Amino acid sequence: MSAIAPKFKLSEFIKSLLDNLFWIVLLLSLIGIPAIQVVLFFIEMPVINGELLTPFLALTWLADPSRSLPILKAFMATDMFRVMAFPGFGFAALIAAGTIFVERKMLAKLQLRVGPFYCGKIEGILQLMGDGLKLISKEIIIPAKADKPIFWAAPVIFVATAAAFVALIPVAPGWVVADVDLGLLGVFAVIGFFPIITILSAWSANSKFPFIGGIRALFQMVSFEIPLILSLLGVVILTGTLNLSEIAASQSNFPWIIFLPVGAIVFFITMLAELERIPFDLPEAESEIVAGWLTEFSGMMYGLVQLGTYLKLYAFAGLFVVLFLGGWNGPMVVPPFPEEILTDGIVMGPITAKIPGLPLFDQEMLNGTLWFVLKTVGVIFFILLPRGVFPRIRIDMLLSLGWTKLIGLAFVNIFIALGLLYAGVLGPGGLQ
Repeated sequence: MSAIAPKFKLSEFIKSLLDNLFWIVLLLSLIGIPAIQVVLFFIEMPVINGELLTPFLALTWLADPSRSLPILKAFMATDMFRVMAFPGFGFAALIAAGTIFVERKMLAKLQLRVGPFYCGKIEGILQLMGDGLKLISKEIIIPAKADKPIFWAAPVIFVATAAAFVALIPVAPGWVVADVDLGLLGVFAVIGFFPIITILSAWSANSKFPFIGGIRALFQMVSFEIPLILSLLGVVILTGTLNLSEIAASQSNFPWIIFLPVGAIVFFITMLAELERIPFDLPEAESEIVAGWLTEFSGMMYGLVQLGTYLKLYAFAGLFVVLFLGGWNGPMVVPPFPEEILTDGIVMGPITAKIPGLPLFDQEMLNGTLWFVLKTVGVIFFILLPRGVFPRIRIDMLLSLGWTKLIGLAFVNIFIALGLLYAGVLGPGGLQ
């Protein structure tokens, strides 16, 4: 006798939702609030306008824009804001969530998938919240013979490595978490960690399907990392720097893709392979090895890996924009701020009091961010598109493409850059 699935009951769903909410609030109350109090006890609070700032006074100042806006602007200049909010983890996670939503809807339209196409109200935007609650509430199952310390640590290290990748991407002039002189070398170093994390997580599961997927991922990433690095040397030759902010600033007149289209194409193909996107999704290959090296992950361990994957996707798209599409450079489309706001901080409209601290962001930063986001979203669209239109290729075709054709094209790109440099057409100073 076959089992009958229980009927959906709204009351039981609401009850389970309230149960999860109860435990979240309880944990935050028992752990979060005491932790904040302990931290505040050891922090020397500042004196602002002759008043010692206390947590209670800070809460009352939230309703007073003349006091809260200067504090907010000062907080935006801190490293904590850059790391947690913009242009760091919060900004990247927001783009990653939007990427997941757009990918599901786009693939549904391309492949006529009825479920994602019609799922949920408001174009299915609530489906993201439902999937998030599902991952949070699902049980995490650890294989009995797994190497538990490595198995637990792999998703966390994967997300941390992806976040380190995000930290190197400049979004606007002066807005980057880690503006280092050897930023491009830092990118290469971070990318080199992903094959190690993948093979360790696959080996620690002690299961054949993850191990097969991990071996495939190792072959794929190693074979494509060499042409990926070589494809970027042309940009380094023409700019004379490894600093990503300086590379973006060097494209104020024209993007490097105009002179180095071969390098851009090679980098885009190798980027797809590094992201394990179709047609290079052999490490996951649902129809062959279940889910590849992700097979044994469940609950939020799987969710963390997916978060790291989409953070990595955003970082690669942002890197492509910075290196080949001009970064934040673009025509000024943000209207100039009124003189009153620039001098007195007066907000025109219903509020006419003088409010110091405005504007929170300058015009150049807003315009640069706008162009960077538009270009990055366009690159992300072309990264997602092959999943709906291309089939998977064989492993021998993949390795042959990486070790022969793409490396050859990468050297052609280097010769083009050297020719432009020694012919006096281009150089670190731009057009000669």
